[in-house]
Amino acid sequence: MEKGNFNTIIQDHRPVVVDFHALWCGPCKVQSPILKEIASEMGNRIRVIKIDVDRNAEIAQRFHIQGVPTLVIFRNGEMKYKQAGVHSKPQLMNAIAENL
Repeated sequence: MEKGNFNTIIQDHRPVVVDFHALWCGPCKVQSPILKEIASEMGNRIRVIKIDVDRNAEIAQRFHIQGVPTLVIFRNGEMKYKQAGVHSKPQLMNAIAENL
């Protein structure tokens, strides 16, 4: 997972998958290995970042994150997809494919 300036990262021309999560969240722990697997398989075609909602409350509020995990896909700074809950690998692959 990458670190950096959130606003700069989401401007990428590639899909940027943002995992809004919390350390105390059980379902987030289920989502994490799925994201790592997809990031590994997709390589440079996408970016995957994790945002801890407790440490980054202002970003979570800006995008109206109500529950964790919530996955958001940005491309060129525009929110293309947003869905709360654990995503299976096929669900997430479909959402990414729609935004490649």
